[in-house]
Amino acid sequence: MTRKLDGTKLVIATHNAGKLKEIGALLAPFGIECVSAGELGLPEPAETGTTFAENALLKAHAAAKAANLPALSDDSGLSVTALEGRPGVYTADWAERQWFEGPSGRDWYMAMGKVEGLLAEKGPEVDRSCWFSCTLAIAWPDGDEVVYEGRVNGTFSWPPRGTMGFGYDPVFVPEGRDVTFAQLDPAEKQAMSHRADAFAKLVAEQFDR
Repeated sequence: MTRKLDGTKLVIATHNAGKLKEIGALLAPFGIECVSAGELGLPEPAETGTTFAENALLKAHAAAKAANLPALSDDSGLSVTALEGRPGVYTADWAERQWFEGPSGRDWYMAMGKVEGLLAEKGPEVDRSCWFSCTLAIAWPDGDEVVYEGRVNGTFSWPPRGTMGFGYDPVFVPEGRDVTFAQLDPAEKQAMSHRADAFAKLVAEQFDR
């Protein structure tokens, strides 16, 4: 039997303010108070996994043990069909700038440009289909864990469009739409995103909805 959240406070294992805001909004209707690992000053563990689930569990367990509270981690990424699923689990790594010193060394425009460059090399008829994956992991201080996975399909679009959202949102056009995630109202994006898909599964099991 899957373990249920039995408290109202949950650590979100992230230092990304955009991700915290999105996850917090999804959990707010269930009376869950979210605090980020960044706000608690918790270190970010090395993401050494080779799958989204492995990385999500690494982060969730580290935060749960450090804060002595249940922790929720999100590991997500963009996979491009013509690039054999890359960048996939290494999505954030493609945005790393080694020379940068500060709270975040990620340059998402650089990462989006890298994907576009690889697609352009394949010619104008290249398949631009792609998908966002999201794995949510909940871990408890005693070591228990549960995982939920979501996905949304779309097309990689260039140049980037929109100022809302974060990460690769400006180049991702979800199926059935002609605008990017970064052009959608945040509430509309949240309702159809890979994270929303994973959260729907979490809510159905954790809150019996």
